[in-house]
Amino acid sequence: MIKYNPKNWFRYIFLIRKSDTIGIIWKEMIYLAIFTSALVFVKMTYFDDFKNFKQLMDVYSLIGFVLSLLLVFRTNTAYDRWWEGRKKWGEMVNNTRNLAIKISALTTDEEDIKFFSRMIPNYAYAMKEHLRAGVKMEELELTDEEAKLLENKEHIPNQIAKMLYRRFKQMKSDNKITEEEFLVIDSNLKTFSDILGACERIRNTPIPYSYSNFLKKFIFIYVTTVPLAFVDWFGYFSVAVAAFLFYVLVSMEILAEEIEDPFGLDDNDLPTDELCGKIRNNVKEVLL
Repeated sequence: MIKYNPKNWFRYIFLIRKSDTIGIIWKEMIYLAIFTSALVFVKMTYFDDFKNFKQLMDVYSLIGFVLSLLLVFRTNTAYDRWWEGRKKWGEMVNNTRNLAIKISALTTDEEDIKFFSRMIPNYAYAMKEHLRAGVKMEELELTDEEAKLLENKEHIPNQIAKMLYRRFKQMKSDNKITEEEFLVIDSNLKTFSDILGACERIRNTPIPYSYSNFLKKFIFIYVTTVPLAFVDWFGYFSVAVAAFLFYVLVSMEILAEEIEDPFGLDDNDLPTDELCGKIRNNVKEVLL
């Protein structure tokens, strides 16, 4: 995730980053400019006396208004998913802290404390990569026995949660914690799976295909034909107008597609690597 000062807005106008949409769609803009140039040439060469094209301006103004409403809905929906993901990771940070604080107050057993100081952050790291391409075992702090238990498991976070529950059950059986204390801890540990489930829902439920496909087609048809409405006023400058409209409309769609899955490595995705590091530091500070 890119960190920036929103007050220095003038500076970012001239700052070009790899994630800027102009770097993604510049080829398509060139193709569109070539097509639009040919369209304007045909209109001005063979249909120059046909002035009814001027009436298209009103039609395209109305269509542009409808398209803007669709894009507003699209971007709002994508941002809601991004913000929900951020709230869930905020809950994960808070619950790992609360769980570590409760454990530090309930037990002084050195082996138990070392176990939880490793496994609580391990859950966050496993969750982070589970929402991407797959868990990186080298990021986890595991003993040889623990690594063997997690070997070839498809859902690593579930396995880590099971290991945590087993440890708590063993502590209860050894009378290190009471039944009431186990229930208090269970309320925090249960939220781990709830948070992961919510994040999986965000990741695995993209915007419906039909809606996304229709919006792309709508934008394409609009920007490729809109020069017909401008050509009598702007002539060949209609090419620049069409290219600019294409840049604005397609950029909004690209940005929406990027932030609707906020758990990846794109510049606008959530800083989950940083949050995992914070969780590990906080848990170790509390327990060790």
